[in-house]
Amino acid sequence: MTGAAGMLGVAVRAELARSNHTVTATGQSGQEGLVPMDIRDWGQVRRCIREQQPEVVLHLAAETDVDRCEQQPDHAFATNALGTENLAWACREQDAILVYISTANVFDGEKPEPYTEYDRTGSINVYGRSKLAGEHAVERAQGRHFILRAGWMVGGWEIDKKFVYKIVQRCRSESQLKVVEDKFGSPTFTVDFARQLMPLVQTGRYGIYHLANQGVASRLEIAREVVQLLGKEQEVEICPVSSAEFPLPAPRPRSEMLRNLKLELIGMNHMPHWKASLRRYIEENRDRA
Repeated sequence: MTGAAGMLGVAVRAELARSNHTVTATGQSGQEGLVPMDIRDWGQVRRCIREQQPEVVLHLAAETDVDRCEQQPDHAFATNALGTENLAWACREQDAILVYISTANVFDGEKPEPYTEYDRTGSINVYGRSKLAGEHAVERAQGRHFILRAGWMVGGWEIDKKFVYKIVQRCRSESQLKVVEDKFGSPTFTVDFARQLMPLVQTGRYGIYHLANQGVASRLEIAREVVQLLGKEQEVEICPVSSAEFPLPAPRPRSEMLRNLKLELIGMNHMPHWKASLRRYIEENRDRA
């Protein structure tokens, strides 16, 4: 497994341990308890895959800082595209299954309905283009593979650097929060994703799948739900604003909404609704809120 120390990696490792899978967790040099492997180094990747001889490689490592990708495109493509290509060819040599975690950001965001696996891709920022290049590299290697697209990731509490935990943190010290109302997506909880991962892999039905929680929401709707679940409605005011009030280096798509259409069609869409998972997430961590 790559990216084992990240917010999704921690959840996946816990789920694999619970289901008695043997896991070799990799990371960059210096990360305690992890086998060193820089995915950008072809020699390291090839050697590690040959030595470990895995049946399945879960590729979670990525540069997910959207603004850093925009400012450092060479870094973005070296990590998300070339790193993924290295793993794809190494897996093909060893006939290992590669599971590549991708993103809703591969779409341009203009579709009014949630994107399905059959929609045309075309990202508007470097991050999305580098992740899409990774998808293409996996497909070119022509090995056994899954490409799983996630939405707005949520999980890990303190190690969660994404939107939900930022709202939790701001609720501790601010009485008024400005939240954009014109960006829409599909929250994807790491624990739910982890639970659905191996059952899908074990089907052997290779290809591209969307794996997000059910339901869609705006950033504003999610923030309001977090405040309510924290019991902060009387203390924290949510103020809707346009994303134009928060200029950022990288453009963001209007929509990152996903529909798990292929999972629906094969009877495997067991992802809970995002509101139910958010409630569980907040309740499980309430003592640390």
